[in-house]
Amino acid sequence: VQLQASGGGLVQAGGSLRLPCTASRRIFSNNAVGWFRQAPGKEREFVASISWRGDTTVYADNVQGRFTISRDNAKNTVFLQMNSLKPEDTATYYCAVSRYPYSGREMTDYQYWGQGTLVTVSS
Repeated sequence: VQLQASGGGLVQAGGSLRLPCTASRRIFSNNAVGWFRQAPGKEREFVASISWRGDTTVYADNVQGRFTISRDNAKNTVFLQMNSLKPEDTATYYCAVSRYPYSGREMTDYQYWGQGTLVTVSS
């Protein structure tokens, strides 16, 4: 497995979760990483991305101020810290590694995708 997201689960509205995504060094090094999510019956949407050095982050408007993306290159891991969760955040969350050192919301930038982890927020 080259890319693995985890940390999903059931949480009440207002709560927090932290999703780690671990990748093999071969695909992780020097590349941006993004988080996307897909709710039942909806298209996959961009959540956040972080550049290869962690110096640039991009967020979707609907998570800005609540979610934080970070990375630990020594451990080949990217984290998505999700606070103040809302029922509309319920989705399967996917991490993806880009072809490029800097990437944003463009899904075609991303070459490798993990299997996803389910986040359910109850009201």
